[in-house]
Amino acid sequence: MQTLTINIANDTLVDKVMWLLEHFKNDGLEIVSKEDMEDLKLLKATREEDILSFEEYLKNEN
Repeated sequence: MQTLTINIANDTLVDKVMWLLEHFKNDGLEIVSKEDMEDLKLLKATREEDILSFEEYLKNEN
């Protein structure tokens, strides 16, 4: 899979590009915003951490 980043400063052009890209979704194109990708990376990183029980969390709350 290849990843492309497109930076567009003009909101009107963003709408046009998104309209065009939407037509390729049925062919397997995945559209993810950069912000969403950063959030997904942070979420993935938390899954690699040790699990902390709720009781342990409450003990160290302060």
